[in-house]
Amino acid sequence: MLTNKHDAHYMAAAIALSERARGRTGDNPNVGCIVVKDGTVIGRGWTQPGGRPHAEAMALAQAGAAAKGADIYVTLEPCAHKSERGPTCADLVKDAAPARVIVATLDIDERTRRHGIDRLGDAGISVSVGVLEQQAHRAMAGFFTRMEKGRPHVTLKLAMSLDGCIAMGNGTSQWITGEQARAHAHLERARCDAILVGAGTATTDRPGLDVRLAGLADRSPRPVVLGKAEVADHWTEISEPQAITELEQVNWLLVEGGAATAASFLKADMVDRLLLYRAPIIIGGGLSGVADIGLESLDSAHGQWHRLDRRTLGEDVLEIYERAA
Repeated sequence: MLTNKHDAHYMAAAIALSERARGRTGDNPNVGCIVVKDGTVIGRGWTQPGGRPHAEAMALAQAGAAAKGADIYVTLEPCAHKSERGPTCADLVKDAAPARVIVATLDIDERTRRHGIDRLGDAGISVSVGVLEQQAHRAMAGFFTRMEKGRPHVTLKLAMSLDGCIAMGNGTSQWITGEQARAHAHLERARCDAILVGAGTATTDRPGLDVRLAGLADRSPRPVVLGKAEVADHWTEISEPQAITELEQVNWLLVEGGAATAASFLKADMVDRLLLYRAPIIIGGGLSGVADIGLESLDSAHGQWHRLDRRTLGEDVLEIYERAA
Protein backbone atom coordinates (compact mmCIF):
# COMPACT_ATOMS: atom_id res chain seq x y z
CA MET A 1 0.00 0.00 0.00
CA LEU A 2 1.80 3.09 -1.27
CA THR A 3 0.31 6.31 0.09
CA ASN A 4 1.26 9.93 0.65
CA LYS A 5 0.88 12.01 3.79
CA HIS A 6 -2.48 13.42 2.68
CA ASP A 7 -4.23 10.14 1.89
CA ALA A 8 -5.61 9.50 5.37
CA HIS A 9 -7.02 13.04 5.53
CA TYR A 10 -8.91 12.76 2.24
CA MET A 11 -10.07 9.22 2.93
CA ALA A 12 -11.49 10.33 6.28
CA ALA A 13 -13.47 12.98 4.38
CA ALA A 14 -14.74 10.34 1.94
CA ILE A 15 -15.83 8.14 4.86
CA ALA A 16 -17.69 11.09 6.38
CA LEU A 17 -19.51 11.54 3.07
CA SER A 18 -20.46 7.86 3.04
CA GLU A 19 -22.24 8.33 6.37
CA ARG A 20 -24.67 10.72 4.67
CA ALA A 21 -26.08 7.79 2.71
CA ARG A 22 -26.38 5.38 5.62
CA GLY A 23 -29.87 3.91 5.91
CA ARG A 24 -30.95 5.10 2.44
CA THR A 25 -29.20 2.83 -0.06
CA GLY A 26 -31.27 -0.35 0.15
CA ASP A 27 -29.14 -3.40 -0.55
CA ASN A 28 -26.29 -1.25 -1.85
CA PRO A 29 -23.33 -0.11 0.25
CA ASN A 30 -23.20 3.50 1.39
CA VAL A 31 -20.01 4.64 -0.34
CA GLY A 32 -18.21 7.98 -0.29
CA CYS A 33 -15.86 9.37 -2.94
CA ILE A 34 -13.66 12.46 -3.28
CA VAL A 35 -11.66 13.67 -6.30
CA VAL A 36 -8.59 15.76 -5.47
CA LYS A 37 -6.29 17.66 -7.84
CA ASP A 38 -3.37 19.86 -6.85
CA GLY A 39 -4.55 19.89 -3.26
CA THR A 40 -8.10 20.99 -4.11
CA VAL A 41 -11.25 18.87 -3.85
CA ILE A 42 -12.89 19.08 -7.27
CA GLY A 43 -15.53 16.38 -6.87
CA ARG A 44 -17.52 14.83 -4.03
CA GLY A 45 -20.13 12.11 -4.04
CA TRP A 46 -21.98 9.56 -1.94
CA THR A 47 -24.39 6.78 -2.86
CA GLN A 48 -27.79 8.25 -3.56
CA PRO A 49 -31.15 7.07 -2.13
CA GLY A 50 -32.09 3.64 -3.44
CA GLY A 51 -28.49 2.87 -4.36
CA ARG A 52 -28.02 4.92 -7.55
CA PRO A 53 -26.16 6.91 -8.74
CA HIS A 54 -23.07 5.50 -7.06
CA ALA A 55 -20.62 7.72 -5.19
CA GLU A 56 -17.98 7.60 -7.94
CA ALA A 57 -20.48 8.63 -10.60
CA MET A 58 -21.57 11.62 -8.51
CA ALA A 59 -18.01 12.75 -7.75
CA LEU A 60 -16.77 12.33 -11.33
CA ALA A 61 -19.77 14.19 -12.75
CA GLN A 62 -18.88 17.11 -10.50
CA ALA A 63 -15.18 16.98 -11.36
CA GLY A 64 -15.73 16.68 -15.10
CA ALA A 65 -12.69 16.65 -17.40
CA ALA A 66 -10.52 17.96 -14.55
CA ALA A 67 -10.52 14.43 -13.07
CA LYS A 68 -7.78 13.50 -15.55
CA GLY A 69 -4.55 13.21 -13.62
CA ALA A 70 -6.30 13.66 -10.27
CA ASP A 71 -6.39 11.45 -7.17
CA ILE A 72 -9.65 9.62 -6.48
CA TYR A 73 -10.44 8.49 -2.93
CA VAL A 74 -13.24 5.94 -2.57
CA THR A 75 -14.31 4.02 0.51
CA LEU A 76 -15.12 0.78 -1.37
CA GLU A 77 -13.56 -0.83 -4.43
CA PRO A 78 -15.31 0.54 -7.55
CA CYS A 79 -17.93 -1.92 -8.78
CA ALA A 80 -17.00 -4.02 -11.78
CA HIS A 81 -20.04 -6.21 -12.40
CA LYS A 82 -22.58 -5.37 -15.08
CA SER A 83 -25.90 -3.82 -14.12
CA GLU A 84 -28.94 -2.70 -16.06
CA ARG A 85 -29.01 0.41 -13.87
CA GLY A 86 -25.84 1.95 -15.29
CA PRO A 87 -22.17 1.57 -16.22
CA THR A 88 -19.70 0.09 -13.76
CA CYS A 89 -17.81 2.49 -11.54
CA ALA A 90 -14.55 0.78 -12.46
CA ASP A 91 -15.14 1.77 -16.08
CA LEU A 92 -16.19 5.31 -15.15
CA VAL A 93 -13.04 5.76 -13.10
CA LYS A 94 -10.84 4.20 -15.79
CA ASP A 95 -12.29 6.49 -18.47
CA ALA A 96 -11.67 9.52 -16.26
CA ALA A 97 -7.92 8.69 -16.41
CA PRO A 98 -6.88 9.72 -12.89
CA ALA A 99 -3.26 9.49 -11.77
CA ARG A 100 -4.12 7.49 -8.66
CA VAL A 101 -7.07 5.69 -7.10
CA ILE A 102 -6.98 5.20 -3.33
CA VAL A 103 -9.40 2.57 -2.02
CA ALA A 104 -10.20 2.03 1.65
CA THR A 105 -11.38 -1.58 1.39
CA LEU A 106 -12.04 -4.26 -1.19
CA ASP A 107 -15.60 -5.20 -2.10
CA ILE A 108 -16.88 -8.36 -0.45
CA ASP A 109 -19.12 -9.10 -3.46
CA GLU A 110 -17.28 -11.74 -5.50
CA ARG A 111 -18.62 -10.19 -8.70
CA THR A 112 -16.38 -7.18 -8.03
CA ARG A 113 -13.77 -8.24 -5.47
CA ARG A 114 -10.35 -7.41 -6.95
CA HIS A 115 -11.89 -7.15 -10.43
CA GLY A 116 -12.44 -3.44 -9.94
CA ILE A 117 -8.90 -2.60 -8.88
CA ASP A 118 -7.43 -5.02 -11.43
CA ARG A 119 -9.30 -3.26 -14.23
CA LEU A 120 -7.83 0.05 -13.11
CA GLY A 121 -4.34 -1.39 -12.72
CA ASP A 122 -4.50 -2.92 -16.20
CA ALA A 123 -5.27 0.57 -17.52
CA GLY A 124 -2.02 1.87 -16.02
CA ILE A 125 -3.64 3.67 -13.10
CA SER A 126 -1.83 3.53 -9.75
CA VAL A 127 -4.06 1.85 -7.15
CA SER A 128 -3.60 1.78 -3.36
CA VAL A 129 -5.84 -0.31 -1.08
CA GLY A 130 -6.22 -0.30 2.69
CA VAL A 131 -6.19 3.38 3.70
CA LEU A 132 -8.41 3.68 6.83
CA GLU A 133 -9.83 0.26 6.04
CA GLN A 134 -11.24 -0.40 9.50
CA GLN A 135 -13.03 2.95 9.64
CA ALA A 136 -14.51 2.46 6.17
CA HIS A 137 -15.62 -1.07 7.01
CA ARG A 138 -17.38 0.22 10.12
CA ALA A 139 -19.10 2.99 8.14
CA MET A 140 -20.43 0.38 5.67
CA ALA A 141 -21.02 -2.35 8.27
CA GLY A 142 -24.64 -2.78 7.16
CA PHE A 143 -23.57 -3.90 3.70
CA PHE A 144 -20.76 -6.11 4.94
CA THR A 145 -22.96 -7.78 7.58
CA ARG A 146 -25.66 -8.53 5.05
CA MET A 147 -23.14 -9.98 2.59
CA GLU A 148 -21.32 -12.03 5.25
CA LYS A 149 -24.23 -13.15 7.45
CA GLY A 150 -27.28 -12.73 5.27
CA ARG A 151 -28.93 -10.29 7.67
CA PRO A 152 -28.90 -6.58 8.53
CA HIS A 153 -26.39 -5.06 10.91
CA VAL A 154 -28.22 -4.85 14.26
CA THR A 155 -27.89 -2.03 16.77
CA LEU A 156 -29.59 -2.53 20.15
CA LYS A 157 -30.55 0.73 21.85
CA LEU A 158 -31.29 0.93 25.58
CA ALA A 159 -32.19 4.05 27.56
CA MET A 160 -31.68 3.21 31.23
CA SER A 161 -31.37 4.55 34.74
CA LEU A 162 -28.15 4.13 36.71
CA ASP A 163 -29.57 0.93 38.19
CA GLY A 164 -30.31 -0.57 34.76
CA CYS A 165 -34.05 0.08 34.56
CA ILE A 166 -35.86 1.10 31.39
CA ALA A 167 -39.13 1.97 33.13
CA MET A 168 -40.81 2.18 36.52
CA GLY A 169 -42.48 -0.90 37.92
CA ASN A 170 -45.82 0.22 36.45
CA GLY A 171 -44.28 0.54 32.99
CA THR A 172 -43.91 4.34 32.90
CA SER A 173 -40.85 5.22 30.79
CA GLN A 174 -41.41 8.77 29.48
CA TRP A 175 -38.89 10.18 29.94
CA ILE A 176 -35.85 8.48 31.45
CA THR A 177 -33.28 10.41 29.42
CA GLY A 178 -33.18 14.12 28.62
CA GLU A 179 -33.77 16.04 25.41
CA GLN A 180 -30.22 15.80 24.05
CA ALA A 181 -30.07 12.04 24.49
CA ARG A 182 -33.49 11.63 22.88
CA ALA A 183 -32.42 13.83 19.95
CA HIS A 184 -29.34 11.66 19.46
CA ALA A 185 -31.53 8.55 19.50
CA HIS A 186 -33.66 10.06 16.74
CA LEU A 187 -30.52 10.76 14.73
CA GLU A 188 -29.67 7.07 15.07
CA ARG A 189 -33.14 6.24 13.76
CA ALA A 190 -32.46 8.40 10.70
CA ARG A 191 -29.34 6.34 9.99
CA CYS A 192 -31.21 3.02 9.81
CA ASP A 193 -33.38 1.36 7.18
CA ALA A 194 -35.71 -0.25 9.71
CA ILE A 195 -36.55 -0.07 13.42
CA LEU A 196 -37.94 -2.92 15.53
CA VAL A 197 -39.83 -3.21 18.80
CA GLY A 198 -41.50 -6.14 20.52
CA ALA A 199 -45.23 -6.78 20.44
CA GLY A 200 -45.58 -5.71 24.08
CA THR A 201 -43.99 -2.32 23.43
CA ALA A 202 -46.02 -1.86 20.26
CA THR A 203 -49.27 -2.63 22.09
CA THR A 204 -48.60 -0.70 25.31
CA ASP A 205 -46.74 2.37 24.04
CA ARG A 206 -48.15 2.64 20.51
CA PRO A 207 -44.83 4.16 19.34
CA GLY A 208 -44.61 6.03 16.06
CA LEU A 209 -40.95 5.02 15.60
CA ASP A 210 -40.50 8.02 13.32
CA VAL A 211 -37.71 10.59 13.22
CA ARG A 212 -38.73 13.77 15.02
CA LEU A 213 -35.85 16.03 14.07
CA ALA A 214 -36.21 19.11 11.89
CA GLY A 215 -35.32 18.33 8.30
CA LEU A 216 -35.02 14.58 8.82
CA ALA A 217 -38.65 13.48 9.02
CA ASP A 218 -38.38 11.92 5.56
CA ARG A 219 -35.69 9.59 6.89
CA SER A 220 -37.96 7.73 9.29
CA PRO A 221 -37.10 4.01 9.16
CA ARG A 222 -39.51 1.22 8.30
CA PRO A 223 -41.28 0.01 11.49
CA VAL A 224 -41.06 -3.70 12.35
CA VAL A 225 -42.70 -5.59 15.21
CA LEU A 226 -41.49 -8.86 16.73
CA GLY A 227 -44.55 -10.97 17.50
CA LYS A 228 -48.28 -10.42 17.10
CA ALA A 229 -49.62 -6.94 17.66
CA GLU A 230 -52.27 -4.62 16.26
CA VAL A 231 -50.20 -2.18 14.23
CA ALA A 232 -50.72 -0.05 11.13
CA ASP A 233 -50.58 -1.64 7.70
CA HIS A 234 -47.18 -0.15 6.85
CA TRP A 235 -45.54 -2.10 9.69
CA THR A 236 -43.74 -5.38 9.00
CA GLU A 237 -44.38 -8.28 11.38
CA ILE A 238 -41.81 -10.99 12.06
CA SER A 239 -42.07 -14.02 14.34
CA GLU A 240 -38.48 -14.40 15.58
CA PRO A 241 -35.16 -12.55 15.47
CA GLN A 242 -33.84 -14.87 12.75
CA ALA A 243 -36.61 -13.61 10.46
CA ILE A 244 -34.74 -10.33 9.95
CA THR A 245 -32.91 -12.21 7.18
CA GLU A 246 -36.14 -11.88 5.20
CA LEU A 247 -36.31 -8.09 5.45
CA GLU A 248 -35.71 -6.70 1.99
CA GLN A 249 -33.74 -3.52 1.27
CA VAL A 250 -32.48 -3.38 4.86
CA ASN A 251 -28.78 -3.09 5.68
CA TRP A 252 -29.19 -1.33 9.04
CA LEU A 253 -31.68 -2.38 11.74
CA LEU A 254 -32.25 -0.57 15.04
CA VAL A 255 -33.81 -2.61 17.87
CA GLU A 256 -35.43 -0.39 20.51
CA GLY A 257 -37.20 -2.72 22.93
CA GLY A 258 -38.48 -3.94 25.22
CA ALA A 259 -36.59 -6.17 27.62
CA ALA A 260 -37.77 -9.48 26.18
CA THR A 261 -37.01 -8.34 22.64
CA ALA A 262 -33.53 -7.16 23.64
CA ALA A 263 -32.90 -10.51 25.32
CA SER A 264 -34.13 -12.48 22.31
CA PHE A 265 -31.67 -10.76 19.96
CA LEU A 266 -28.79 -11.09 22.42
CA LYS A 267 -29.60 -14.75 23.04
CA ALA A 268 -29.70 -15.36 19.29
CA ASP A 269 -26.26 -13.69 19.03
CA MET A 270 -27.65 -11.19 16.53
CA VAL A 271 -26.56 -7.88 18.05
CA ASP A 272 -23.57 -6.15 16.46
CA ARG A 273 -23.62 -2.80 18.26
CA LEU A 274 -24.95 -1.45 21.56
CA LEU A 275 -26.17 2.08 22.29
CA LEU A 276 -26.50 2.54 26.05
CA TYR A 277 -28.01 5.86 27.16
CA ARG A 278 -27.69 6.26 30.95
CA ALA A 279 -29.62 8.89 32.88
CA PRO A 280 -28.42 10.08 36.31
CA ILE A 281 -31.47 8.67 38.11
CA ILE A 282 -32.13 5.64 40.28
CA ILE A 283 -35.54 4.00 39.95
CA GLY A 284 -35.35 0.98 42.23
CA GLY A 285 -37.82 -1.81 41.62
CA GLY A 286 -38.21 -0.81 37.99
CA LEU A 287 -38.28 -2.91 34.85
CA SER A 288 -34.92 -4.31 33.76
CA GLY A 289 -33.51 -3.28 30.40
CA VAL A 290 -32.75 -6.86 29.36
CA ALA A 291 -34.58 -10.06 30.31
CA ASP A 292 -32.85 -13.40 30.96
CA ILE A 293 -30.49 -14.38 28.13
CA GLY A 294 -29.61 -17.80 29.54
CA LEU A 295 -26.16 -16.84 30.81
CA GLU A 296 -24.64 -19.84 32.61
CA SER A 297 -21.52 -18.20 34.07
CA LEU A 298 -19.98 -14.76 34.43
CA ASP A 299 -16.84 -15.98 32.68
CA SER A 300 -18.76 -16.44 29.43
CA ALA A 301 -20.03 -12.85 29.61
CA HIS A 302 -16.56 -11.32 29.46
CA GLY A 303 -14.77 -10.47 26.23
CA GLN A 304 -17.94 -10.14 24.16
CA TRP A 305 -17.95 -6.35 23.72
CA HIS A 306 -15.51 -3.49 23.49
CA ARG A 307 -16.32 0.18 23.89
CA LEU A 308 -15.98 2.41 20.85
CA ASP A 309 -17.09 5.71 22.29
CA ARG A 310 -18.33 7.47 25.39
CA ARG A 311 -19.84 10.92 25.33
CA THR A 312 -21.95 13.26 27.47
CA LEU A 313 -25.37 14.35 26.21
CA GLY A 314 -26.65 16.96 28.61
CA GLU A 315 -26.89 15.20 31.98
CA ASP A 316 -26.91 11.76 30.34
CA VAL A 317 -24.05 9.56 29.19
CA LEU A 318 -23.95 7.55 25.98
CA GLU A 319 -21.72 4.50 25.63
CA ILE A 320 -21.30 2.76 22.28
CA TYR A 321 -20.06 -0.81 22.12
CA GLU A 322 -19.48 -3.23 19.27
CA ARG A 323 -18.90 -6.95 19.13
CA ALA A 324 -15.40 -8.07 19.99
CA ALA A 325 -13.71 -9.61 16.97
